[in-house]
Amino acid sequence: MQYKQFDSTFYIYVEQNEPVMATLIKFCQDHGIQNGQLSGIGAVKEIEIGAYDVESQTYVKKTIPGTRELVSFQGNIALKDGIPFIHAHITISNHDLELMGGHLFEMSVAAVGEFVLHKLEGDAWRELDPKIGLATWCLEN
Repeated sequence: MQYKQFDSTFYIYVEQNEPVMATLIKFCQDHGIQNGQLSGIGAVKEIEIGAYDVESQTYVKKTIPGTRELVSFQGNIALKDGIPFIHAHITISNHDLELMGGHLFEMSVAAVGEFVLHKLEGDAWRELDPKIGLATWCLEN
């Protein structure tokens, strides 16, 4: 991984074969980032995505084989149990330019992983909402 900081914005280059989510979470821990916004593009592989089923309160997960274009990565950062947690959704395409997407669990860089992280000042955090079954944003003290 390489990075460069400009004020409260970080350009982060996740290198070939590195796991994206694990690398970005470690970056946040190492740089004291508790709240932020992430975006990214690249070419990725070993992709695990999902969609949340509200009724069963579980994720339907799918592993996507092969290399895919990372058309869009959008995410946010907030503390969950005192640790930076990244909630991200992605859109990917195959070589026929067909799209799919969902909640990102993990993926590795196949060729390029270019991410922009905007560090935000604040104290948003996540706590379990038992009605939904997910750790959701807490914005009020």
